[in-house]
Amino acid sequence: MHGWFQKLLKSSASSSSQHEQKPKVTSVPTSPSFTSSSSSSSSSSSVSKTGPSKPQKPPSALSSQLRWRRKYDLLVCHSHADSDIEEAKRLVSFLEASPRSLRCFLWQRDVAVGGAVFTEFCQAVQESHLQALLITPNFLQEDWCKYMMHQALAEGPMSNRLIPLIQNLPHSQYPQELKFYIYINLSTNTDRGYSLINRTVLKYLEDMVKNETAHDCSVDSSSKGGEGSS
Repeated sequence: MHGWFQKLLKSSASSSSQHEQKPKVTSVPTSPSFTSSSSSSSSSSSVSKTGPSKPQKPPSALSSQLRWRRKYDLLVCHSHADSDIEEAKRLVSFLEASPRSLRCFLWQRDVAVGGAVFTEFCQAVQESHLQALLITPNFLQEDWCKYMMHQALAEGPMSNRLIPLIQNLPHSQYPQELKFYIYINLSTNTDRGYSLINRTVLKYLEDMVKNETAHDCSVDSSSKGGEGSS
């Protein structure tokens, strides 16, 4: 009985010593999602810190001060025929709607009550950046339309301020006075023609702003050069 008790004590002592000799190893599982997210966040933060800044967009031509020096962006000249009046109204409604938001002149809408049509029209030509002529068979039959066409030509001869538009008109009847101007045909695809007119007006305004900016830069450089030489 005493021997059996001693064996029991020895076995318990040896087992406890073995437990003390084995160190506890605790493994911390790594989460792939945590690792990837932390690495991606660090990389994104480094990119945001070192990445190049986006260049600022130049001001829109529609908000340029040069545009507002004239009262209208586009003057639309047309005949007194009902079909031509309706076509001109549709064109102006398209150009004046957002986001295009162009400023257009229509004589039957914008001429002051009691004012002389010819006087008002000639003044509107001077106050418009561009002039569009809706040339139809009715247009060619009206003397006042021909007069207005010549008035627009006199305002800017051989310039890019005139936009001829033809509708239901064969090329053989295209006015000889405008033979050096490329026209837009509204007979085939009216929607495409309207969009092309809008792009033409915007292109003119953008070029006007660019030319003015280049002129200002050349004036500044020449003035600085003159100061340096003096």
